[in-house]
Amino acid sequence: MRIMGLDYGSVTVGVAISDPLLLTAQGIEVIRRKQENKLRKTLARIDELIKEYEVSKIVVGYPKNMDNTIGERAIKSEAFADTLRRRTNLEVVLWDERLTTVAADQILSEGGLDYKKKDLVIDKIAAVLILQGYLDKLYNQAE
Repeated sequence: MRIMGLDYGSVTVGVAISDPLLLTAQGIEVIRRKQENKLRKTLARIDELIKEYEVSKIVVGYPKNMDNTIGERAIKSEAFADTLRRRTNLEVVLWDERLTTVAADQILSEGGLDYKKKDLVIDKIAAVLILQGYLDKLYNQAE
């Protein structure tokens, strides 16, 4: 079984999947959320990926404010996580994602990607960072 990491945004959802040993996270795709039926189609694609990768748990990025308060984006992530729990019957964990998009942007900049190319993959890289942080915590707890 594997764990899925999601970077939930208003326009896109970055997706990452763990390896079967739950050691590393790999970016899979960015789901582009179109205006019409965007939540329904996003959830349908997530369902497909859950089946394809035999996902047993989902980690959703939780964008708390820097002062640890909960803002509008975090409230939307909570609602999305609740929807996933009801729809998939899987455990869904909210994972503090502060600065993951900033870190993803830095990684891509160091790789020499221009703005347009970064825009295509930044959410996938953020999902990898979210999931890898969670996997690292699991690994450290097991030691």
